[in-house]
Amino acid sequence: MLPLFDSPEVAGRPRQQFADRLRELAAESIYFGTSSWKYPGWVGSVYSEERYTGRRGFSKKSFESRCLNEYAETFPIVGGDFSFYRFYGAAFWDKLFAQVPQDFQFLLKVPQEITALAWPKLARHGALAGRRNPSFLDAALFKERVTDVLRPHRAQVGALMFEFGAFPRAAYPNGARDFVADLAPFLDQLPRGFRYGVEVRNPTFLEPHYFHCLRSSGVAHVFNSWSKMPPLSDQIEIADAFTADFTVCRALLRPGRTYKQAVQRFEPYEHLQDPYPEGRQALTSLAQRGRKDRRTVFTVVNNRLEGSAPESIANVMDEL
Repeated sequence: MLPLFDSPEVAGRPRQQFADRLRELAAESIYFGTSSWKYPGWVGSVYSEERYTGRRGFSKKSFESRCLNEYAETFPIVGGDFSFYRFYGAAFWDKLFAQVPQDFQFLLKVPQEITALAWPKLARHGALAGRRNPSFLDAALFKERVTDVLRPHRAQVGALMFEFGAFPRAAYPNGARDFVADLAPFLDQLPRGFRYGVEVRNPTFLEPHYFHCLRSSGVAHVFNSWSKMPPLSDQIEIADAFTADFTVCRALLRPGRTYKQAVQRFEPYEHLQDPYPEGRQALTSLAQRGRKDRRTVFTVVNNRLEGSAPESIANVMDEL
């Protein structure tokens, strides 16, 4: 009798073989994962359809509530983009961390209430849209609502990432110098016991004042592939960019492509659609450098980079 469901494969290789390779790298402190995990398009590769199929067929509700556990059977780390949009309480984190093994890692974005200078002009922000954010770089609020709540799980938090959207020139007329004047006092107050990374979307910030600020606090520059940022290969060539004893990389978009364009082109993210070999080579180089320097490397890849994050990672595995 033929099996009802096909055995999962990632980029033509058995899922278990792919998972074993990822865990071998994690044992070397080289972590690869994806920016998030709730993608039905990965059923048949990362996910087994039968786990979420009942008498009425595939259950999206069951999938979204339970698939993190299966994700962690393959990947050793995942990005937490969701944590950018709100603060979560202890009960939420307890439930989330209970779904994964004790050695599984999260790269969590800090809520935008800490990193937004002004609230974006989006409908979801209501009356706050466009207004200056009084909680910008509020160290006391960050401690109370983020690190104090996450402290019971800190062994599984690979890093907490401060993502700063592109600032208008009027916000920081002197670029990195002005930004660092705000950032440095905040970083000096960060609670101990966690790794931290800073991601900027202003290319002009990638200069000595910014990198010196991060290095002084032991905070990592987050290498990021984004529409208006220099390619990862260029960022890696900046010697000052390695500001901590660990490395964080987020491969999000191919430079020059907007998020909206990538979503429209790639959904539902079932297969790699637009190969970006230069980006993959940069990820390979970061991993190889981490091996050489015995530096922990946390890398998460987004579906919007090439069309399917698991397949992008599988190709990097081949290059390694």
